[in-house]
Amino acid sequence: MTQTSLLAGADGETRLRSILARWAERAWLRPLDDAFAQFLWHEVPDASPLAILAAALASHQLGRGHACLDLAATLRDPAFALSLPPEGTDWEADPPPRPAAVLGRLTLTDWQAALVHPDLVGAGPGATPLVLIGPRLYLRRYWGYEQAIRGAIDDRLARSAAIQAALPIEAMRQILGGLFPPSAIAPDWQKLACALAARSAFSIVTGGPGTGKTTTVVRLLALLQALALAESARPLRIRLAAPTGKAAARLNASIAGTVADLKLGDLADAETVRAAIPVSVTTLHRLLGSRPDTRRLRHHAGNPLALDVLVVDEASMVDLEMMAAVLDALPAPARLILLGDKDQLASVEAGAVLGELCARALEGHYHPQTSDWLQTATGDAIEARLIDPAGTPLDQAIVMLRHSHRFAADSGIGQLATKVNAGDPEAALCILKGCHADLSLVETAGTEDAAFRSLVTEGRGGGAEPLPECHGYRYYLETLRDRQPAADAAPGAFDDWARAVLKAHGKFQVLCALRRGPWGVEGLNQRIARLLQSAGLIPASSGWYLGRPVLVTRNDYGLGLMNGDIGITLERPDMGDLSRLRVAFPAGDGNDGIQWVLPSRLLAVETVYALTVHKSQGSEFAHAALVLPDKLSPILTRELIYTGITRARTHLTLVRPGDDQVLTDAIERRVLRASGLME
Repeated sequence: MTQTSLLAGADGETRLRSILARWAERAWLRPLDDAFAQFLWHEVPDASPLAILAAALASHQLGRGHACLDLAATLRDPAFALSLPPEGTDWEADPPPRPAAVLGRLTLTDWQAALVHPDLVGAGPGATPLVLIGPRLYLRRYWGYEQAIRGAIDDRLARSAAIQAALPIEAMRQILGGLFPPSAIAPDWQKLACALAARSAFSIVTGGPGTGKTTTVVRLLALLQALALAESARPLRIRLAAPTGKAAARLNASIAGTVADLKLGDLADAETVRAAIPVSVTTLHRLLGSRPDTRRLRHHAGNPLALDVLVVDEASMVDLEMMAAVLDALPAPARLILLGDKDQLASVEAGAVLGELCARALEGHYHPQTSDWLQTATGDAIEARLIDPAGTPLDQAIVMLRHSHRFAADSGIGQLATKVNAGDPEAALCILKGCHADLSLVETAGTEDAAFRSLVTEGRGGGAEPLPECHGYRYYLETLRDRQPAADAAPGAFDDWARAVLKAHGKFQVLCALRRGPWGVEGLNQRIARLLQSAGLIPASSGWYLGRPVLVTRNDYGLGLMNGDIGITLERPDMGDLSRLRVAFPAGDGNDGIQWVLPSRLLAVETVYALTVHKSQGSEFAHAALVLPDKLSPILTRELIYTGITRARTHLTLVRPGDDQVLTDAIERRVLRASGLME
């Protein structure tokens, strides 16, 4: 080998063991990553130190959301590709060697050669723990997920021609005409989405906030049910699901009203069709039958789901493992419809499935035959710029909704999100600093100044007059105090109180990019708690206390709580034991129930006055305060800024401790998750 690195020579293994141990001690790597390396050394003692290093880094990348380790990207820029050292690192007198120093002048060819070991690395199917495909090194399980997902989608797309041929085109056009009255917006992408999805066993409807994804899917389900009832008088078995309890509750609330208000025109058996559209939403974990203390699910290829159509909302949050499980559990004839915003951050866990599948959605790439069929089925013509004779079968199953009904033309939030998404930092800054009623900019020197204190308590910064929806945390804490039932109240009164407090809490949320450092959730949660305590709004700033909001950080199947669920600590004197405190969570079934949990049973929760943008996906807040760090971080990207902006429904406050450069650089950088799903 021509490479030179810290791992070269006879004592390379000793040096690597020391380096990995020091990285793990300082939380540069997870304990799991170091343990994986130790396991491989034990199982394959003659493996090259460079191969063991690659394995540890592949495991590390899974923890950062990547499906694999991209060897080439790592060699080009180790610090950025690996986010090592991690954000918020405090430098000590004797810091560990950085990845660039460990890798030295290693070449891709040399690293790939070091990975040649029949017991450690394979090139496809087999039993080795690692799989190397070109420059991408996978843990075998995640390579398998990618293969299973792409294979299952391709199998479903292959059935499109047969499904299309069986569709009664005139009947479908008539039904669509009743569901979609003439519109001033042409073409009507919602109508086109319904037609495209009706002809495929796999389809995606993507679009930004307010583009009408929920409205579209309700009309699509009405179309499918009307066609099914006309053919066999038997309605389709349809299930609705979302990745988290909060996302399920949100869809449940919006879809029920949409179904009730749906105009069915002169559709035959209109009320039968309406009654056949489900309004109950569940989480994917519950749908698939998650079980305590195991990754195995009740539903899989050997015990498929009993359904004809599955709709998954907020699909950008679905990771590789869950998407593979969903596709595995679907009966062969069933349809899968994914809804989501392709431009949002990808899932917290490994993979960026929706983003990768929709990478070409903006340009359409529809075949001329697809365009002709859509015009026949809907009466609407696709723009010529979206036609591509070389489009893939996947392109023909994806529709991007292109008109936002939530944000008006003069909406600051809508314009800012658009410019950020387009990668135009100068235009974004112009909008941010302009006079928009729904945008605020707070420039702060630190979390102790008056502007930040006013923002988190009152919902305003720098003494500005608050708008009707610009609540701070005072709002939910005063709701908690003012609506607290008497000690002898009926259990239903406590449920009503919890619902009111949870709803009030959703009015305002501080969002941030980082976990560590003064502008990360760890530092901000402590500072905000102290500010609220000093304002007399909470009785304590640590431990369990009345009003403490908590975030579940790990799935707890025994309690039925999922990673990302948020609860509020309240008092239940009617429970009849020594501790009056209980944490109230929205019931995870998407209904309006409340689940009360003893704090001592919550083994993986953290205070959540500040929430990472990643964890906020699937949520909306009337007023979101997006806090940027004072320095650029690899985590800070265009997708993160866009996702943070679009969590705000009526007002966005951007908190900026640094200068314009941090925001500008973030908007110019994109998330690049290592994956081979589309290759």
